[in-house]
Amino acid sequence: MIPLELILPLSVVIGLLASGLMALWYVWPRVRSMPARDALMLLIFPHVFRYLGLSFLIQGVSAAPLDPRFSLPTAYGDLLTSVLALLSIAALKANARVAIPLVWIFSVVGTVDFINAFARGLTFAAPGDFGATYFIPMVVVPPLMVGHALVLARLWIGQRYAARS
Repeated sequence: MIPLELILPLSVVIGLLASGLMALWYVWPRVRSMPARDALMLLIFPHVFRYLGLSFLIQGVSAAPLDPRFSLPTAYGDLLTSVLALLSIAALKANARVAIPLVWIFSVVGTVDFINAFARGLTFAAPGDFGATYFIPMVVVPPLMVGHALVLARLWIGQRYAARS
């Protein structure tokens, strides 16, 4: 039997592997050849739904009140990332000068938020405390983490291309 404290890390690893392979085989070949603006909007849109992290603040959705050292920075980091995703998409759609810097900020903030949330979750929350919110780190986070990697890779390609021009 798998120990309870290993279920979340194991699930995340499998989710990252599956999401990474899907991205490598199916998503990356397409977004690499798309115009940067279109590719970035496509990759960023799923992050708009990161407001879902606010559910960590709702007792009853989680089995027990989650430690605020985990729940507060995680919930509000997700909300901030969601807002930055929306602003990035709007800026890209409008061809605004701030679009690419805003996308960089979105992806760095979102990536750091995930790293912080995992560290705090493993430190301050017991596996059974998550209740219904358990699916967020198990199912939702791995593809979004891979999404951040794709955004950063697409930004990097754009910078390299611009430097050669």
